[in-house]
Amino acid sequence: MAYKTLPLVDLKPDLRSAKNKGMQRGIAVKLLRIITLIFLDAISLTLALRLALFYGTPLKYSWTADSSFAVLTFSVELGTIAMLGLYKAGQNRRNYGGLAKAISLSSLLLLLIAFLYEPNLYISRSAFLLFWASSIAFIFTSRFLFDMATKLVRRKGVVLHPVFLISDVEDKEANISFIQRTKCYKIRGIGDASSLDKSNREATFDYLHKRRIEEAFVSWNAIKNRLYISWYFYTAGITLRIIPVQTEVIPPNFEFSLVGELPCMTIQSPIITGSDFWLKRGLDLFCSTILLLLFSPLYLLIALLIKLDSPGPIFFKQDRIGLHGKKFKIWKFRTMVTNAEKLQAVLEAKNETKDGVLFKLKDDPRITKVGKFLRRYSLDELPQIFNILLGDMSLVGPRPLPVRDVQRFKATHFIRQEVLPGITGLWQVSGRSDIDDFEDVIQLDLSYIQNWSLLLDLQILLKTVKVVLQKTGAY
Repeated sequence: MAYKTLPLVDLKPDLRSAKNKGMQRGIAVKLLRIITLIFLDAISLTLALRLALFYGTPLKYSWTADSSFAVLTFSVELGTIAMLGLYKAGQNRRNYGGLAKAISLSSLLLLLIAFLYEPNLYISRSAFLLFWASSIAFIFTSRFLFDMATKLVRRKGVVLHPVFLISDVEDKEANISFIQRTKCYKIRGIGDASSLDKSNREATFDYLHKRRIEEAFVSWNAIKNRLYISWYFYTAGITLRIIPVQTEVIPPNFEFSLVGELPCMTIQSPIITGSDFWLKRGLDLFCSTILLLLFSPLYLLIALLIKLDSPGPIFFKQDRIGLHGKKFKIWKFRTMVTNAEKLQAVLEAKNETKDGVLFKLKDDPRITKVGKFLRRYSLDELPQIFNILLGDMSLVGPRPLPVRDVQRFKATHFIRQEVLPGITGLWQVSGRSDIDDFEDVIQLDLSYIQNWSLLLDLQILLKTVKVVLQKTGAY
């Protein structure tokens, strides 16, 4: 079967990169809501504190004479409310039980601070209890009034979030009714499941960007490739809300949030779209430049050993399939005899992988003496630093495979070609050559794509050092 590379016109540089740089959609309204709630809570606490000091038992309070007391009180109270997520949208800001819990915990924390700092110079018990009760009452009242005011202006068509609905035809009317019942969204467009097809996807996201859509509601059955589509919404800065229609296995990156009275599976978009991916790319370029300078003497030594060991070139260049199915030349130190690729056809019958997608042979007769040593410590991979500088690879990512392996892919395997390939990855730190089933490799690659973060990349890099030194699964 002949392998055809994907067309490279107008393709995103990486699944995780942002096509249109900018802030998260609707961030201004969200920040305004948070600032308003914090302001209302601060006013409520101020009133509660003054009421407590005025009506409480008249004692000399050295703490209250200093403005630092008010600063400490507000910092602890507001900080606790924020940590419990009570400034978030929807039901979170109306979680009165959570607010009572936050105020109670912060009040106890203030008592503990006072006891440890100056046990005899705080406020009277009556003032403390009055402050605690009035704080709850005033904050409850301000939140209720804020909610009523928000509903009132939304009835007049103000502060409605522009959203787009993608739904199957049979679920469309029910989903429209559901969104309208929340009374906080304005539907700017409706599309069917085909709007997320590969041929229509770019046009759909261009439309969402031009109409300044903040959130998208998508019925569960309308998404054929949930992992792929979730990255599209994530890098577009659009909050994705998936409407469940039946019991399904929930991917780990999804979280539940309430919209009105209906739970939705949500993937929140980042505040600055694409920033984490470009930090990764910057880290790749910085680290590869430093490594190239540090390893230059080692490069010369390995080159000399290869020349003395067997005839042939120092470097081995092979076609690999990278981002979006594009072919590129991968650089490695030569570890095999010069006619190794021709000999592979003869050795195919001895392939040790279960499904035959990858070619692995533990005692491969094509490997030279020096090559065996280089492979044992993964030193043959060092020239791939050039591939990182050229933009073909990253330090961490799914391993780029030869054309022969990719030709045997199933349709579900091609998701790994939508992110920049790497020198190391979860596959390499989970056993490398000891993994003999390609489906296990795919699951590791999917796990990496699904849970990717800069912290995960750093963890993989640290594990790679350990795996290389221990020679785990290398041959």
